[in-house]
Amino acid sequence: MHSYDILIIGAGHNGLTCAAYLLKEGYTVALLEKRPVPGGGATTEELMPQDAPGFQFNRCAIDHEFIHLGPVVKELELEKYGLEYLYCDPVVFCPHPDGKYFLARKSVEATCAEIARFSPRDAKKYAEFIDFWQRLLKGITPMFNAPPKSVIDILGNYDLSKLKDLLSVMAVPGRTLDFFRTLLSSSEDILNEYFDSEFVKAPLARLAAEMGAPPSQKNLALGAIMLGMRHDPGMARPRGGTGALTQALVNLVTSLGGKIFTDQSVEKILIDDDRAVGIRVTGGQEYRATKGIISNIDAKRVFLQLLEPSEVDDADNNLRERLDRRIVNNNETILKIDCALSEAPKFTNHEHKDEYLIGSLLIADSVKQVEIAHSDPAIGRIPDADPSIYAVVPTVRDPSMAPPGCHTLWIEFFAPYQIENRQDGLNGTGWTDTLKNQVADRVLDKLADYAPNLKQSIIARHVESPAELGDRLGSYKGNYYHIDMTLEQMIFFRPLPELANYKTPIKGLYLTGAGTHPGGSISGMPGRNCARVFLHEDRPIAQTLKDAGDSFQAAIESLFRG
Repeated sequence: MHSYDILIIGAGHNGLTCAAYLLKEGYTVALLEKRPVPGGGATTEELMPQDAPGFQFNRCAIDHEFIHLGPVVKELELEKYGLEYLYCDPVVFCPHPDGKYFLARKSVEATCAEIARFSPRDAKKYAEFIDFWQRLLKGITPMFNAPPKSVIDILGNYDLSKLKDLLSVMAVPGRTLDFFRTLLSSSEDILNEYFDSEFVKAPLARLAAEMGAPPSQKNLALGAIMLGMRHDPGMARPRGGTGALTQALVNLVTSLGGKIFTDQSVEKILIDDDRAVGIRVTGGQEYRATKGIISNIDAKRVFLQLLEPSEVDDADNNLRERLDRRIVNNNETILKIDCALSEAPKFTNHEHKDEYLIGSLLIADSVKQVEIAHSDPAIGRIPDADPSIYAVVPTVRDPSMAPPGCHTLWIEFFAPYQIENRQDGLNGTGWTDTLKNQVADRVLDKLADYAPNLKQSIIARHVESPAELGDRLGSYKGNYYHIDMTLEQMIFFRPLPELANYKTPIKGLYLTGAGTHPGGSISGMPGRNCARVFLHEDRPIAQTLKDAGDSFQAAIESLFRG
């Protein structure tokens, strides 16, 4: 039997991040990963070695923005372990049916100049729009980089500049109520307040809907912040693909003595005297933890599948029902298409330049099209009659991911996990190989309407249905965010108020990952925050003094910068 101070379930990027911080504090740590490779949703793999050798594909995550809002890369010195970020500029290209197109560059001024070619008024409003969201982003980022119930941690992350940004959007006389009204609105409402042109509103709505809900959903205006992040701090991808971030973390973890065991599917969390003390994996192998167990998988699976009902009830007799009935998952996930291409797509009717392909490619013809793309999956319908698409050609920015002269195409298409009126297919979801390929055909047909050379350039393709993605990631109903990123399931409420600070009612059992604050995407913040909570529990006096010292030093540095 193997014994460690800490066991981590899942070697996704948050689990690896958490492990790195704890290893640096002298703990022994082992991670148990169900797949043959670590990384979870942050892997880069050669998907089609027979039909497309040498082509590397990002299996899930691709564009990194959130990680640049926090200190993980700097604090862990990941550049020393092989990580190199390539920033994108332009960051978004979205062709419109009438020949116009939305082109966002990293510079706000340059983006306004692009918009002004078609709408001078909307160009002026775009500058105002981005200014508001960037000030809000800078003002709330300190809350992302701290456990949600840790006032000392949160205050320690603020300097004068961030405090001024926060106050500028929510404490201006006469504007406070308007600020809260904005947050309670939908992203569609806010876009209609600012803009006239569909070619501007539609791609912004498409990016806002990356939160996993239609643009009309109230309380989710915060989704409109998504493009603001691409201007500052910017959008980047690791050289070699998202998996290069995972590899850098693996290099760090193993250099510190951490152990990563793959092909280890966790079957049960072992409880002794009301405390989490170990893990049993499929096949019967057991691992022991003397200090704690941290789960990088979602709370529903932890408490409803990996623990005995009586063990959960002994800790909190309401928790199982609350997890089952209060956590919301709206059935939306993605059908993933990866293509090996002999040449890059050419948007010949939209003043094509290869640089337009550096960032994200959006097919968002109208806000209505985007709305359907996100509302249909909630009721089990596949929105493929007129597909809205998020696509990337990563090899334009990073040619190392394909053979010379060739390219890869990454496509995310929102689709339901459970199809209405279907019980066949994988896990009874309705998803069969025939159906997933029919949907992929329609998605590629839509993209080919804009890039006519696409079909003839496809060397090979790989299609993963929502059911297959859910099985691969081990995510509940295929939700790569673990649970929906709606306002009532964020910050103090993620995944539930009683679980929101990474601790659980079972002693020695902690949560991290996308289902915890501040949520999904590539950030490493849940892993870092969870490590801090664990340290406060295990070394309360030492960690409190250290945090107070760090906060004091940050305050002094802020005063001198000011």
